Amino acid sequence: MLRAAERQNGSMLCVGLDPEPTKFPAAYKGDANKIYDFCARIVDATADLVSSFKPQIAYFAAHRAEGQLERLMEHMRRVAPHVPIILDAKRGDIGSTAEQYAKEAFERYGADAVTLSPFMGWDSVAPYLKYEGKGAFLLCRTSNPGGDDLQNQRLATVEGQPRLYEHIAQLAQGPWNLNGQLGLVVGATYPAEIERVRELAPTLPLLIPGVGAQGGDAVATVKAGWRGHADGSSVGAIIVNSSRAVLYASSGDDFEQAARQVAMQTRDTLEAAKGIKA
Repeated sequence: MLRAAERQNGSMLCVGLDPEPTKFPAAYKGDANKIYDFCARIVDATADLVSSFKPQIAYFAAHRAEGQLERLMEHMRRVAPHVPIILDAKRGDIGSTAEQYAKEAFERYGADAVTLSPFMGWDSVAPYLKYEGKGAFLLCRTSNPGGDDLQNQRLATVEGQPRLYEHIAQLAQGPWNLNGQLGLVVGATYPAEIERVRELAPTLPLLIPGVGAQGGDAVATVKAGWRGHADGSSVGAIIVNSSRAVLYASSGDDFEQAARQVAMQTRDTLEAAKGIKA
């Protein structure tokens, strides 16, 4: 599904849906009841420019807007059925609880994939992989400064003393990826680490947040993570997320057009970077 959307829309761009009512355009500003309306209009404006959408569940739950998220998921499936939806939930819990979180993501919301924290190990990931055709992106090397606290530490008990994020990449590429359902989350602010993860996980899709408002460089991200064939198809897809730069491109009545323009520029920059040699 991801490859098909990438081909159809000529895009590696993911638009993150992180609705914050205080940042809404004037007509909706401060009104949490308008979360669905705002996000649906962003979706309509960008559906032909993206390879995926990524709603962040906390931005809905904080405003008691889970019902609006359900409506939004239905809207996305209706207007862009070819575009996969990644529910950004970063869940990570023991098996029995993970089963409930998996049910929430895939049955309640109908997501195509979900983001997970692998810190509690294989049994916290396995319940999600029971859903045929669904995907899970494991946090690997995240873009936040505090990621160094754990992810960049070396494992003394593993041969070669890899860093924790390298070990996660090896597990996801190898023994944990039973049905080809796993991908990895790697932040755009660390292009060298993206390249290292790609070496260790050459076929996995990489979800890469941090381009745009967080300062990640789009060209460096593509050069580090995208590996393609001569025909333009990818060996291991990259999904480059931009949220705030697209959502809040304008605070006026033209917010849809502004969001579309930023999304188009970002998509085109990413596509052009495929041809830039290191």
